[in-house]
Amino acid sequence: MTDQADNVVLDIQNLIVGLQSQRGSEGIINDISLQARTGKTLCVVGESGSGKSVTSLAVMGLLPKRSLTVTSGSIRLAGEDIRAASERRLRQLRATTMAMIFQEPMTALNPVIPVGRQIDEVLRTHTSLDARARRQRILAMMEQVRLPDVERIFGSYPHRLSGGQRQRIMIAMALILEPKLLIADEPTTALDVTTQKQILSLIRDLQKDHGTAVLFITHDMGVVAEIADEVVVMRRGRLVEQGPLRQVLSNPTQEYTRNLLATVPSLVPRPARAASDAPIVLETTDLGKVYRERSLFGGVREVAAAKDVTLSLQKGRTLGIVGESGSGKSTVARCIVRLIDPTSGGIRLVGREISDLSRRLLQPHRKRIQMIFQDPYRSLNPRLTVGETIAEGPVNYGTPHKDALTRARDLLRLVDLPTDAIARYPHQFSGGQRQRIAIARALAMDPDVLVADEAVSALDVSVQDQVLKLLDDIQARLGIALLFITHDLRVAAQICDDVIVMQHGLIVEQGPAGEILTHPRQAYTRQLLDAAPGRDWDFANFRPISAQLS
Repeated sequence: MTDQADNVVLDIQNLIVGLQSQRGSEGIINDISLQARTGKTLCVVGESGSGKSVTSLAVMGLLPKRSLTVTSGSIRLAGEDIRAASERRLRQLRATTMAMIFQEPMTALNPVIPVGRQIDEVLRTHTSLDARARRQRILAMMEQVRLPDVERIFGSYPHRLSGGQRQRIMIAMALILEPKLLIADEPTTALDVTTQKQILSLIRDLQKDHGTAVLFITHDMGVVAEIADEVVVMRRGRLVEQGPLRQVLSNPTQEYTRNLLATVPSLVPRPARAASDAPIVLETTDLGKVYRERSLFGGVREVAAAKDVTLSLQKGRTLGIVGESGSGKSTVARCIVRLIDPTSGGIRLVGREISDLSRRLLQPHRKRIQMIFQDPYRSLNPRLTVGETIAEGPVNYGTPHKDALTRARDLLRLVDLPTDAIARYPHQFSGGQRQRIAIARALAMDPDVLVADEAVSALDVSVQDQVLKLLDDIQARLGIALLFITHDLRVAAQICDDVIVMQHGLIVEQGPAGEILTHPRQAYTRQLLDAAPGRDWDFANFRPISAQLS
């Protein structure tokens, strides 16, 4: 019993976090108790708004001032009472005893300082090492997190690195002083499956090397199955279930946990729909996009982001394009929508060649193809009401304003939002609701083709499931063709009739989803399937697919 107590790095007991102006009201976090132990990973899982991130911010002492405050309970880090610590002491504890990896490294890293200097700032603040010793230590840590060409990356700015490399920099920064507790807040949500697998494997390996306790926050039960020793399930600020990984996955006691598990997308493709003789509404022929970068010395470097991409999409069908970051899938989507101009090849939209049209001549055809972006908060104008946002496109094409607003109300009902949402603003909605607004905006133009570019990748699995079902329902009602871009083969399995697999700008494999996802011919496709988190678990039936889970 004593040994177990000695292994407790983080001990939270009866924690309550409330709004500072309403201390007497129900808290944002209500009576949470949990423990993270040396060398173990505790996963805190739940939907957006469950209180996962607020719990982690309370531990780090980073709750927003004049907004949220710890009103009751205790937080002990390696035996020290965090609530009693001064601001100065909290700054000392951060990085030395506890550290945090944030969800989006691009917003956590300073864009105008090379990443090596940003890691160096941690050492300059908390150690007395000289510049040479600090540099050697940083390069060693960068190698430990498996970054290539560490000398070059040391002097690189964040925008010059891939998403996976930026996340490795965040991990290196967090672990450079070997803290006892590592808090990882959704560190793999926006990453493709192979990079996600590498990051999860990296965290596990570093944990073994350093004996770090890990508090891992996620909404993805597939990720939980890959990395957790213990699991805590939260809902609306309360702890609803906790226990060892296998117990929670195999024998969940709460209905909420069972529902959460049931929404995890499966790699098993949905039943194939009958072949259709519907007309082709979108096709590309040898589509290519080359980016040219000029160097300081006058040279030109060419990068082929997409090459010889040929595809076709029928009315009422869904074609998925899958691949890692940098595979060219989003470039193809943006070329098709003509947000960027293709370098070569053809694009036919409802029988009309549009690849060579000028911006003016392209305008009448834009209404036929609409795009749903990954982040609806960034793609919706925060200054426009939802009604004005949905009506803007039709009004620009000549629809009377009154008629456009009437149509907006109809579309809100179609995407399962209340019609009174028409007078509200985007910030007043959840992420899933904002994505429904973005879908309604796209449908307002009565398009023949919808292009969804990672439209569900940043959503909770339960909200993701709702949006996928919504898109499926809309397609069944309206007969719209859907081009679906994703890095998650589990999502592709649930919605796509056909799948294209891309790597380094080239199509490596394509065919019916059932065939590609169950009997892939190419090693790269098999690699993507093997990297899918939770592939060894049948979550809906609460049992492992194989007995290899340790």
